[in-house]
Amino acid sequence: MRANLRLCLQFVPIFQGIFMNQTFTVTGMTCGHCEMAVKRAVKQADPQAEITIDRAQNRVSIESTQAREDLAKAIAEEGYEVAA
Repeated sequence: MRANLRLCLQFVPIFQGIFMNQTFTVTGMTCGHCEMAVKRAVKQADPQAEITIDRAQNRVSIESTQAREDLAKAIAEEGYEVAA
């Protein structure tokens, strides 16, 4: 088990700094203020993130180096429901 963990940890630095495009379904955004709140939350998690929001489709696309879980948590903490 430890050998496997050590092997996994050796590969972690390879992925740091790589921008990934991630799309979330976010419900509860009803206005421009909601969009700004989501953008602000994501920017706090990753100041370098590029965010595109399609409120009509409940879609938030984020280009970021941060883990998907961290971005989803940041949005959820603003009070919005986040799905895949």
